[in-house]
Amino acid sequence: MQIRPAGVEDAPGIAEVHVASWRWAYADVFPPDVLDGLRHEDRERMWRDVVPHGGVVVAEDGGRIVGFASVGPVADGDGPEGTSELFAIYVAPDVAGTGLGRSLLDRATDTMRMSGARRALLWVLASNVRARRFYDAAGWESDGTTNAYEIGGLEYPIVRYVTNI
Repeated sequence: MQIRPAGVEDAPGIAEVHVASWRWAYADVFPPDVLDGLRHEDRERMWRDVVPHGGVVVAEDGGRIVGFASVGPVADGDGPEGTSELFAIYVAPDVAGTGLGRSLLDRATDTMRMSGARRALLWVLASNVRARRFYDAAGWESDGTTNAYEIGGLEYPIVRYVTNI
């Protein structure tokens, strides 16, 4: 398995992992019509726009994209100086639990550190116990800040996690 910077040509594979992982990880969170409405074409288009800006890494196994992570400047603009944000980290359902997610997180953290960041933040669904355990085990901590994520006309509580890098 190789983790490397993403290229635009990886957008279809990233989109495939993105949609499959959402349908798997959020099956008990989001309504079925929201998950069924996820379109590979939409995600591929999004990733074709995002990847050229840098900060996206992919995990590739035998020519297949099996995971990815995306980082960059804090999206809401109010992060302290020297802080980067982990926007996304997902693995294909068939490789979940293999340690690939931790390897991707480590590489994403290295990417943030190389960009000059000293601190990192991320947002996670409050109800996503699996992800929260993952971040806890990696040394991230909730700082008590909450917000809401809107999808399908509904709002879901999210929690901010932070770490020094």
